[in-house]
Parts: sequence; C-alpha cells; structure tokens
Amino acid sequence: MGYTRIPVLRAGPTDKGMSLAIHRLRQTLSLVLQNRIPGQAGAFAAAILTGDRSGISAQTAENLRASNLSHLLAISGLHMGLLTGAVFAALRGFLALIPFAFFYLPNKKIAAVCALIAGGLYLALSGWNVATERAYIMVSMMFVAVLFDRQAISLRAVAMAALLILLVRPEVLPEPGFQMSFAATTALVAVFTIVRRLNLMARWPHWVSGALTVVLSSAVAGVATAPVAAAHFNRIADLGLIANVISVPVMGAVVMPAAVLAAVLTPVGLQWIPLMIMEPAIRWLLYVAGRVAQIEGAVTWIISPPPQTLPLIALGGLFVVLWRGRMQLFGLLPVLLGFVLWANAERPNVLVSSDGGLVGRMTAEGRALNKSSGGSFAALSWLENDGDLPDQQAAAARPMPPLDLTGIRIAHVTGRGWQRRAAEACVSHDIVILNQIWENEWLEDCFMFDLSYLNESGSLAFVAIDEGVRVSTALGAAGVRLWSAREFGRDPWANAREIAEARKRPVAGVTFKPMGHEVIWHKIER
Repeated sequence: MGYTRIPVLRAGPTDKGMSLAIHRLRQTLSLVLQNRIPGQAGAFAAAILTGDRSGISAQTAENLRASNLSHLLAISGLHMGLLTGAVFAALRGFLALIPFAFFYLPNKKIAAVCALIAGGLYLALSGWNVATERAYIMVSMMFVAVLFDRQAISLRAVAMAALLILLVRPEVLPEPGFQMSFAATTALVAVFTIVRRLNLMARWPHWVSGALTVVLSSAVAGVATAPVAAAHFNRIADLGLIANVISVPVMGAVVMPAAVLAAVLTPVGLQWIPLMIMEPAIRWLLYVAGRVAQIEGAVTWIISPPPQTLPLIALGGLFVVLWRGRMQLFGLLPVLLGFVLWANAERPNVLVSSDGGLVGRMTAEGRALNKSSGGSFAALSWLENDGDLPDQQAAAARPMPPLDLTGIRIAHVTGRGWQRRAAEACVSHDIVILNQIWENEWLEDCFMFDLSYLNESGSLAFVAIDEGVRVSTALGAAGVRLWSAREFGRDPWANAREIAEARKRPVAGVTFKPMGHEVIWHKIER
C-alpha cells in the first residue's frame, strides 16, 4: 500500500506466461465474487479465495484484528487445512460408496493425492504468497505421510515442514506469520497428542467432544500465539477466545466447504448455490468481529519486548514440548525469564523521526508528540511500541516537557527563522535537532543533528542513563546493509566522529564516546 505523485510507469515488458494468466483469473474471480455477494461479505469471500484484500475496509480490518479473527482473512494454515481436508474427506467418502473402489482401490491415498492437487491449485490462485506456501508445505507433509502409511500429524512432520520452509525462504524466520503459524501448530500437535494418548475425549458424547475440541483448539492456539502477536503487533485481543469459538466452526463447517463446492460447480454455472449459502455465514463472522471489537476492553496494548524475550520464550516452550520426563519443567525457567524481561522493558525517553520533524517525549501520561499531523507512520509506530493507544492527535494534546535528560540539554528547532533560533539554542543547549540542512560552519558550542545527518543515520532514540544520554540510530540498530546505506560498510557514526575530530575538543557539556551503533554523551564540568 502506498501512493505516488507521478503517473505509474511500466518498468519492463509484461510477463505473458502462466503467471499473468493466473493473475487475471484471480482478479476476474475476485470481481465476480464481489459482484455476486455485495458489501464487505463479498470482499471477505474474495480475500479468502483469491488473496485480494482490496475490498476490505479499514473498519472491517480493525474489527477482525481487535477480535483476534484477522487470521480468518489471511490465506494460511486454517484455510489450506480446511480446503484440503474437505476435499480429502469428501472424495474418500464418495469412493467408499462405490463397491469396487471400496474393496480394491487405496481410497485414502487417492483422496490424499487429490487433496494435494487441490491445495496446489489453491496456492496458485491465492498468488503464491509466503503464508500460503508455508501452509501448503505443512499440509503436503501430512498427505505425503498418508501416502507412506506414516502418522500424518506429528511433531516430526511439523519440524520437517519448518526445515523445508527455512531452506527455501530463510528470511521468513523473524516474520510474525512464520512464528505464529509454527507456534500454534506445535502447541496443537503436542496437546492433542497428550489428549489422544490419555484418551480424554472418549468418555464424552460425540457432540460434546466436538465442542470441547473447538474450545481447546482455540485456547491452545491463542495461548501459543499470544506472545508472538503481542511482541509484533503490541496488542492482545482479550476476547479473542470467545470470538474464535463462535466463528471458527462456522468457517470450517460452512464457508470453506461452500467455497470448494462453488469451485466444483462453476463449470456448469451453478456456483450461485454454494455462494448463497456462504454469504450469511460470512456476514455472521463479520457481525461477531464487529460486536466483539465494540466491547470496552476488547484490546489491551502491550509494550514492545526486549529482543531476547521471544527467543527465550520459544526455546523454553520447545524444551517443554520436546523433552520427556520431569526435566521438561526446567523449560519454564527461560519462559519466565522472558516474561520478566518483558515486564521490565523500557522505551526511549526521546524519539526523533528520520526527517527531524517529529519528536516524541515520554511523560507520565504517555508519549507526548510535538504535532498532531504529519509523520503519522512514525508516530503510530512509536505509540504502538510504547503500548499506548495509537492516536497521534491525543498524543499531541499531551503537555510536552523539555527534552533535557540527566543534565544534557536538548533542543528541537523547526519552522521559520530556524537558522537564527538554532544558533541561539546552540548557546544554551548541548544537542540541537534540526529538520533542515545546516549549511553554515558548524558551531562549537553544541552538537547538531541536522537533516543531512539524519539522512545517513535514520531516526534517533535518546535514553537517559546514569552517565548521561545514550543515543541510538535506526541505521545502527538495523545493521549496515547494501540497501540501507549509501556506502557499503559505512560507519553510522562516521559523520559524528568527523565533526567531533574537526572541533578538536569535546562539545560543550558532553564528551563524545562512540560505542558500536550507539553514542553516549557524558556530562563534564564546564
């Protein structure tokens, strides 16, 4: 998503191969679905069948996130599992009705092969996105196990699927989709292996076992994915379990089977029948999402954790799942340590955007911003990572205290007459932040972060420490990469070091000490 101020230009010749034909088929199917099913229900149907989310409104997307139902919108494990499972079950049941096939053909394996083919067609139709590829690999492992008469669902299958995905796409490891998918799958397989081994569901009637399975599945998947979702999206849907228990059965029993039936009946022009069945079911899902999202306290905002938190929780959880015996309880220690670090996480005292125009100062009420509009992407990201309500106007209405930290005086200068005011601020402050390029000779009374510096370093984070102020850059935190620096291997503090060396003496009130991608300003006596 984005915008352009110039007309869209073609960068190269159009691909006239199979990919273009599939793309056109996707767009055609999306338009047909949205014309056949009006409103957001049609947009939802197009999203789950073709991956085209262009018709989903911002309000609908927010309702789905707030109710923890946004996973219904992404073509991932749930959709692929339901679709291939419906094909597998329907075909196996159909072959069982034919005496010759029942007695002489390997019905289970034939159904598995057909389900694999159906999943491949769904993968192509969805646009080959990473989440769907991951889901297809996982269901493929299950059906391949069926073909070789092995246990279809096991932790070994999950591990093999993860290894295959990381061999093909190693860059997906830090992505929330990969982490949430395998966290949920690993937890579900482990829990239901215990349930099956202890035969816990056998003592209940069939309908009770089915209901308990839905509740247990939603609870286990919700608990397993909650830390990942909170770390990446800074929110917990407190009523997500209720919403999923109400919605997932409808998705599995009505929506996806109707989608499979619509695909089968399309060649004979009868797809309107399953679509007519699908529409009220989708409207129910959207109604549940909207109602849950409107409940006060449906979402809790969470501060971003330290970088070591998720690895500790993941390693501890895997130890508990994989180890056998009393020692597995020791896996809870790194999990608890991760949550302790998370509970004590702190956010930077001052944040500066990469263009120098937006500044955020942490206060007792939350982060105060210097303006209510402009730089909205940075502002909302800061507020979300603070565990604060992402509302830039509300944050801008908070009183903005001085930017000074532990004796280091910081000034932010913008607007008309900025050159004169910057020179005046330099006399009384140690650090001056500008959203313009300082073209005059560098002043020796302060250190200036002007726009030319910010273009190299990216946004800045100021943290108050006992020794003074620690300043980190976005470039330094992300690491120097070919696509993130003008010169490969460039020191993110090269510009600052050159300025400090050119002055031949410390900046007034501070001592310049580079430490990796951070710099610490130490107070000195004047």
